[in-house]
Amino acid sequence: MLRSEGWRVNHKRVERIWRQEGLKVPKKQPKRGRLWLNDGSCIRLRPMHRDHVWSYDFMEERTTDGRKVRILSIIDEYTRECLHIVTARRLNSQDVINVLFTLFIHRGVPGYIRSDNGPEFVAKAVRQLLGRLGVGTLFIEPGSPWENGYIESFNGKLRDELLNREIFTTLLEAKVLIENWRRHYNTVRPHSSLGYKPPAPEAMLPLGRSPLIEKLTLGVVQ
Repeated sequence: MLRSEGWRVNHKRVERIWRQEGLKVPKKQPKRGRLWLNDGSCIRLRPMHRDHVWSYDFMEERTTDGRKVRILSIIDEYTRECLHIVTARRLNSQDVINVLFTLFIHRGVPGYIRSDNGPEFVAKAVRQLLGRLGVGTLFIEPGSPWENGYIESFNGKLRDELLNREIFTTLLEAKVLIENWRRHYNTVRPHSSLGYKPPAPEAMLPLGRSPLIEKLTLGVVQ
């Protein structure tokens, strides 16, 4: 980020300043079971291209009055782009359907969606919508969040870089700050897996409208 702003700086010097200032050092991650075998066969589907696999998950925060705020994050696992973040007091399966419907119209239909087994994701109405559009559902094993590593990593960044640093007095304030952070994440913040480029330039390509999207807009799929 310093270099993108025009600074001529050595990474070792930055690391020394980082340590001297007592800034947070990433913790060493424990070893987890491998998701893909060395022979290339898939145990759990690995994203291979844009809109191949999306994933979503919930987080919780509170405003200063103690009231709960629910946050639903949706990402494209291949490009790492955050497609949308919904922030509300309550979120249920109908809210999940609404946001997916909007994304399908404007973005297109993914091949699969990965999630945990939360009631909002396994609800009959959600599964029916995805089934009608040919979207596969990938549910992780209970108690195994590392199997949903892409969205867990994203939510960890959101927690460390925003939620743990801000005090939200109102729901509106939370919505504005979270959306601002999402835009910064997509368009400015470098991502190591993308060669230290932000996710959005990798993802923002022109999309044609598929027959499924035409059906959606005509109200064939209800």
